[in-house]
Amino acid sequence: MTLTPKEMLAKLVSFNTESQRSNLELIHFCRDYLASLGVESTLVPSEDGEKANLYATVGPKVEGGVVLSGHTDVVPVAGQDWTSDPWTLTERDGKLYGRGACDMKGFDAIALALVPEMLKAPLKRPVHIALSYDEEVGCLGARILVKAMAAAGIKPAAVIVGEPSMMQVVTGHKGGTRMRTTVKGHAVHSSRVDVGVPAVMIAGKLIEWHNQTMAENKARASNENPFEPPYSTLHVGVVQGGTAVNITAEHCVFSHEVRVVPGDEGVDFVGRYKARVAEIEAEMKAIAPETGITVEITSATPPLAPEQDGAAEALSRRLTGDNGSHVVAYGTEGGLFQGEGWSTVVCGPGDIAQAHQPDEFITIAQLEAGTAFVRGLIADLSR
Repeated sequence: MTLTPKEMLAKLVSFNTESQRSNLELIHFCRDYLASLGVESTLVPSEDGEKANLYATVGPKVEGGVVLSGHTDVVPVAGQDWTSDPWTLTERDGKLYGRGACDMKGFDAIALALVPEMLKAPLKRPVHIALSYDEEVGCLGARILVKAMAAAGIKPAAVIVGEPSMMQVVTGHKGGTRMRTTVKGHAVHSSRVDVGVPAVMIAGKLIEWHNQTMAENKARASNENPFEPPYSTLHVGVVQGGTAVNITAEHCVFSHEVRVVPGDEGVDFVGRYKARVAEIEAEMKAIAPETGITVEITSATPPLAPEQDGAAEALSRRLTGDNGSHVVAYGTEGGLFQGEGWSTVVCGPGDIAQAHQPDEFITIAQLEAGTAFVRGLIADLSR
């Protein structure tokens, strides 16, 4: 079976791999496609078996190859106004529309579609294709995928994470820690709020801690920091709680995150936050002992730090001709690969502004640029 990158993208988009769903249908298609070309792949399943990562090696099993990394999950389309079916790749005015077309099945499609060219090339070093699950909800799959690849003896010289960067070479991004805080209060009539423990108002104190801490980060930010914004940010995105305006809320839950610049540590902010939680919880229990606050870490993804004379950066700049300096605020799986000691950059087709949007698209020009990049990599590894 041979498919062009556009044909492969149409196939990948046709699989609904929203993060709350299984990705196994897509992964099995990739496994079977590679097998039809004589390439063996390895599946690394999730603990419950509902999802799986996949990795495969094309070329000689030696050190010094390059990993092409992409995720297979996409964000939901619910509540979005799409002009065309999000699960059918649709071409309009030089753009290819479909959920995941940009983020990031476009890069996945290129890597898979060019396997026949890799097989025909006199590769001296291998190409490793790595496809993960659940990147969008905390880079969950990549955590076990990277470990499995390392345990299998894979030792690449470089990792290219193909998140949409308009084929610019991104050498750094922020890390992220996501949390869920649950406040259990004591409900009374609001006229006697003095003897109640209002969970929503308690949550408000903790939410305000995020604002205050971010303001402190902003105040000490360096003008030389290339990130936008140039400091670690804290954000609360979802709040749920309360039953009526005249009842002190018994429960409140909110989801929040911290995105750290390289040099800051997410665990430090978590520690400071938990210290504030402990102070407030003591005040709550003094009124009603059954009350309390729980904090769950739902995901933690390390930043990608710019490398001194990094092999992945040198390779990607050579192939793209990009000599600019690029860092981004969004996160990727890159920090997990880098944490294994593998030189890593982000470089892929498409504009990140299209990610997660209704009528998500990748331009044909960007798909072609990504294809030229991987073809250049094949030639480089064949020298």
